[in-house]
Amino acid sequence: MNVPQPPISLPVEYRERLMQAAREVSFAPGTRLFQEGGRADRFWIVRTGRIALDMHVPGRRAAVIEDLGHNELVGWSWLFGPHVWHLGATATTPVRAWEFDAETVRSLCRTDPDLGNAVSQWVGEVLAHRLRAARTRLLDLYAPYGAGASV
Repeated sequence: MNVPQPPISLPVEYRERLMQAAREVSFAPGTRLFQEGGRADRFWIVRTGRIALDMHVPGRRAAVIEDLGHNELVGWSWLFGPHVWHLGATATTPVRAWEFDAETVRSLCRTDPDLGNAVSQWVGEVLAHRLRAARTRLLDLYAPYGAGASV
């Protein structure tokens, strides 16, 4: 069997353990994977296709924060309490992905602290990147021209 490869930042031995909990899923374009404020009970690694992460902006259309594709993690809120989505996500093309049940993965992480540390580090790196991307995107969309420039 060809073992799928999640993002490189997760060491091989932990990738293999994590992938044992994966199941294949598909989404049609326009499918909403999750909504801000919803229960974060799963996450995905994209195999093919594109998923847009967005943020609700009162009085405006949702702001697309990032466009995710091959081998990228979709969802991090499942790892950190209160396990509620902080962003929304929609498939923008046909998507094939590996889906993971959050409680199963959290349980694996509790029983294997080394796996838990590796997964936490990986998700933390993704989270830091997403926060920087959200800040940049929101400045691009809503700040006065030049407001984000350093002096």
